[in-house]
Amino acid sequence: MSGIKRELTPDARSSLFDKHLPGTSQVERLLRKEGKAHVFNDRATLDAVTEAIIDRGYLTGVEDETDDYERYGLFFDDAIGYQIRSEGSRIPLYYAEIKIIKGTDKYHVIPRTRPRRTN
Repeated sequence: MSGIKRELTPDARSSLFDKHLPGTSQVERLLRKEGKAHVFNDRATLDAVTEAIIDRGYLTGVEDETDDYERYGLFFDDAIGYQIRSEGSRIPLYYAEIKIIKGTDKYHVIPRTRPRRTN
């Protein structure tokens, strides 16, 4: 089964979305703190990726009881964003996931290099 078969609401904390959009203060903070950030190409890409994962994403990571999220992911044929490093290099990203806070309908979307590993 693929897709998310229930209504979802974006997490009200906009910083969760802003930290994955290029040029935001949250991305600059991540670059200073961690030396890298994963960002979508732009807001339109974030919205299109969100819709695609809701429609046809697959459930990942459920067996990890220490995780506070349900995760649904999807690979894309074209780059949806990039990992930017503090020195300026960029690596294209083709995978994204929606993280839904367990027990709620609240979610946010993250571009990633690959699905999260589970035990």
